[in-house]
Amino acid sequence: MISLSDIELRRGTKVLLREAELVIHPGQHIGIIGANGCGKSSLFKLLLGKIAPDAGNLFIPSDWNIAHMAQELASTNSSALDYVLDGDPELRRTEVAIEEALQLEDNDRLATEYEKMDAINGFDAQYRAEQLLHGLGFHQSEVGRPVSSFSGGWRIRLNLAQALMSPSDLLMLDEPTNHLDLDATLWLEQWLKVYPGTLLIISHDRDFIDNVVERIVHIEREQSISYKGNYSDFERVRAERLALHQASFEKQQKRRKDVEAFVARFRYKASKAKQAQSRIKELERMGNIAPAHIDSPFYFKFPEPKKAHSALVNITQSELGYGDTKILSQVNFDLQPGTRIGLLGPNGAGKSTLINSLTGDLDLLSGERVYGDNLKIGYFAQHQLEVLDLQASPFLHLQRIRPQATDQEIRNFLGGFDFHDDKALDVIKDFSGGEKARLALALIVWQKPNLLLLDEPTNHLDLEMRHALTMALQSYEGALVVISHDRHLLRNTVDEFYLVAEGRVAEFDGDLKDYQSWLKNFSRDIGLSETVVAELPVDKKLARQQSAESRKKLAPLNKLIKVLESKIDREQKKLQEIEDQLADAKIYDESNKDRLKKCLSEQALIKKALSGLEADWLETQEIIEGLAK
Repeated sequence: MISLSDIELRRGTKVLLREAELVIHPGQHIGIIGANGCGKSSLFKLLLGKIAPDAGNLFIPSDWNIAHMAQELASTNSSALDYVLDGDPELRRTEVAIEEALQLEDNDRLATEYEKMDAINGFDAQYRAEQLLHGLGFHQSEVGRPVSSFSGGWRIRLNLAQALMSPSDLLMLDEPTNHLDLDATLWLEQWLKVYPGTLLIISHDRDFIDNVVERIVHIEREQSISYKGNYSDFERVRAERLALHQASFEKQQKRRKDVEAFVARFRYKASKAKQAQSRIKELERMGNIAPAHIDSPFYFKFPEPKKAHSALVNITQSELGYGDTKILSQVNFDLQPGTRIGLLGPNGAGKSTLINSLTGDLDLLSGERVYGDNLKIGYFAQHQLEVLDLQASPFLHLQRIRPQATDQEIRNFLGGFDFHDDKALDVIKDFSGGEKARLALALIVWQKPNLLLLDEPTNHLDLEMRHALTMALQSYEGALVVISHDRHLLRNTVDEFYLVAEGRVAEFDGDLKDYQSWLKNFSRDIGLSETVVAELPVDKKLARQQSAESRKKLAPLNKLIKVLESKIDREQKKLQEIEDQLADAKIYDESNKDRLKKCLSEQALIKKALSGLEADWLETQEIIEGLAK
């Protein structure tokens, strides 16, 4: 059990926690939430022993192994695989000990270290590390690349994989989904659900927290307040509590009416019944919890955009890609005024390629692209933060775009993004990533676009800003295309989904739960072939054809199962023979040391081979079961 009693924590002259109390029981999964700068990361540093409390008592069991996700970017020439394996120090120590014993021909020590390796499941460590890398979006061809060759976002993923590789009683993750796409987020969510230890997560992804934690610790007003349940439960309880404050009642009602008006408008425009009903329920729920966000510092709306009476962008029979590399073929994509689309698809399938082709940043490899007469694009991607003028203030950024705007008009607008008073006039070079992301979004809103193209807009944004963005997008009257791993944002802002996979762009007839099921099947199919075509919902004739194709796939898989079982049987017989020899006391005589060394080495190799064969058997069996459904 971890306990914090009467904790005071300061950063400079600012008090983060005062007389804070917190008890964490073994095996609990807890989400740590609160505004940026409230002390969440400092709490993690306190638990890691990197800082000491200014007052109070902290207790962590001395025998607990603690793993955490490093925030610093590693710069090493070690391979990605080795970097992840470094997350298990006991494994690395045992590997070194085995190597030393082999060099010294110390057979007694060698036998002991091999037993240790077996006890910590070290013989299948490489396989487990590769599975972590694959789950987080790394291709098999990348596991041998040096860490230093990856971009910053991918190195953060390597930090996450290393933390997951580390055997731990307490796992601490600070914004683990920030640099993940939706596919990797879904995979991580499933991994953490079955993590048996104590889990502390700082995250601004509400769906992710909802599905992983059983308790919320909210840091506000220098206190840590615990709530039973997930984020949605916290939001409901807090809404009920804040609704009791009469001073904010009128503001609450206004916010509720904003949501209800959008529900009413949407109810009669939805083109897909399944998505419509799901989304209406979400929106109605948002109306009920609106008071929970009444003290948010963020509140803004998109101005009414310039009207367009024909297609904003039309791409016809086109091939999209970079240089000579074709990524998407036969693309037909028509964006009409008011269209609201979420793009789904595996990592690297071409979602950002489609967005960049819509903006015109990428030339089409072939085909036709036509822009409407009154088109005004607002484009957000992570590189937008890099083109901000670091020596300019938020005020100056907006003034440059619209010089005729009054000072008060600009200040009022910036206030909705929590740039008040001197903050609106400070140069942004020392702003945090979240503040720069807010400013980049503010610049887009300020320009009154009638087409919004958003590529992971919620990275670096806290929960309150994400909520404000979701609310603003609901009332936005222009066209919208979104790529996001934030499922709450997608569910509450788009009308339809398009799937980008296997070189094609097609309408996806389903919701996010359907996509999660599709993704599982897609991942199984990728294990069978490098050129598998994504199976979208199709007509009955094509379904029968696909069923026949699945039966064809089962034949070689069943044959592979028999081959693997035969190999496993042979290796088990070899292992039994070796272990029979090791059971003979005479083998440990000095005269038989070479024979002992050979037996121990063969035992280790056979166990490693068996581990790999059994993993292949399990994976193949899962694929067969998936195809048989």
